Amino acid sequence: MRPTLRMLSESLVEQIIAEGMALLRDPGVRVHNEEARRLLAEAGADVDAVRLIARIPETIVRQALETTAHEFDLFTLDGRPAVHYGGDEVHFDPGSAALSILDPETNRQRVPLTADFVRLVKLVEQLPQIDAQSTAMVCGDVVPEIGDLYRLYLALNYIRKPIVTGAFRTDTWWTMKEMLVAVAGGEAALAARPIAVFDVCPSPPLLWSDLTCQNLIDCARAGIPAELVSMPLAGATAPVTLAAAVVQHTAECLSGIVIGQLARPGARVVWGGSPAAFDMREGTTPMGDVATWMIDCAYAQVGKRLGLPTHAYLGMSDAKIIDAQCGMESAGGTLLGALAGINMISGAGMMDFESCQSLEKLVIDAEIIGMAKRLVRGIEPRDEPIALSLFRKLGHRADYLAEPHTLKWFRKELYLPSPVIDRATTDGWLRKGATTAAERAAERVGSLVASYQPSPVPPELRAELRAITTRAARKFGMTALPPLPDFERV
Repeated sequence: MRPTLRMLSESLVEQIIAEGMALLRDPGVRVHNEEARRLLAEAGADVDAVRLIARIPETIVRQALETTAHEFDLFTLDGRPAVHYGGDEVHFDPGSAALSILDPETNRQRVPLTADFVRLVKLVEQLPQIDAQSTAMVCGDVVPEIGDLYRLYLALNYIRKPIVTGAFRTDTWWTMKEMLVAVAGGEAALAARPIAVFDVCPSPPLLWSDLTCQNLIDCARAGIPAELVSMPLAGATAPVTLAAAVVQHTAECLSGIVIGQLARPGARVVWGGSPAAFDMREGTTPMGDVATWMIDCAYAQVGKRLGLPTHAYLGMSDAKIIDAQCGMESAGGTLLGALAGINMISGAGMMDFESCQSLEKLVIDAEIIGMAKRLVRGIEPRDEPIALSLFRKLGHRADYLAEPHTLKWFRKELYLPSPVIDRATTDGWLRKGATTAAERAAERVGSLVASYQPSPVPPELRAELRAITTRAARKFGMTALPPLPDFERV
């Protein structure tokens, strides 16, 4: 039996879906992309070309739900399926697009650079609990116009795991696709065995910008999976009641499903998001708030009811340093997301309202993820009978440590954390230096990064990726890219 979390009653799920579809009819969704408006109009939606509003009948939504992919895999660079979107399978990747990194030396945030991004990618490759990479940070040593594609360029030079990414512009999306095609071995190969999924973010409430809408359409037509990231902010850009915020999320994601399917029936589109409950005292968007967790788990339940693959941003903290708040908020979101059976949970390593990435937090979060994965495997009988034979063999002797049964099963039954988690006695902890979790995490970051083995990217492919990225950079006045650590002279 897999332990599960259900946030909504079945009747409430049905009502949320019905109201989400009703919102698409009235007041409709604002669509700032001309091609999407054309597709909607041709399908039978009532499109106001002046006010840029599309009113989408339920029949169109139902047709889109019939054709959308209900499950799919992401693949490693060597062609192995690594992430399954569908059912209750749970996977994790780091949070994306951080604008700062927490410097472990100063315990203060600073602008991330190429070397920081490369260290993070190497670290993720070495963490078995993390299933996919992400374009986790925006590097400050390149022009902002290529910030999205440069992250992908760096990642593709070092990764084996699949990647969660996203474009900041419509033109840079094509450069990112060109790089993915080069790595996959052609457009058909990339569509057949996708190595990346693109985040596409509708704007609350009920709006698709020209950029994100075009990214969604382009992904669909290229056979690249897209991950909807609806972001209702309860109490600010969405109703303050949690169920109503989920209704808004439902309408925004349903409109994304429709646009994706009209672009290409069968397109792989993930029901995802990054909502929050607005903090009325500070005017902030807390990702570690219990209401944020509840909205995430509730909308995932709605997506599952529709038979769609799911995603959420969870496991993050709003703390500014690695402290008790950081651990509490990260653990809460991670555990609830796993119990809700969300297919991809993004956010490991993230703090400060989804704006800062910390490598030290990432290795602590990996331990939380390991525990969460063990939790959702549940308890199962390993022997038949479960215990009678053991007790009748040993009687009242407490000798299970020496029993072959223990050696056979303990690694499968127990989650054994890395030294980041301290389980020594007080004397043992003192002998080891009386370190904090953050200090132990910093040590583990160093050892894992040092043990990274380069990915098998051939030199000619590495040169092609650099040429593609350099061409894009030159359009914005940048003539040379920062050198790649390990491969080029710094």
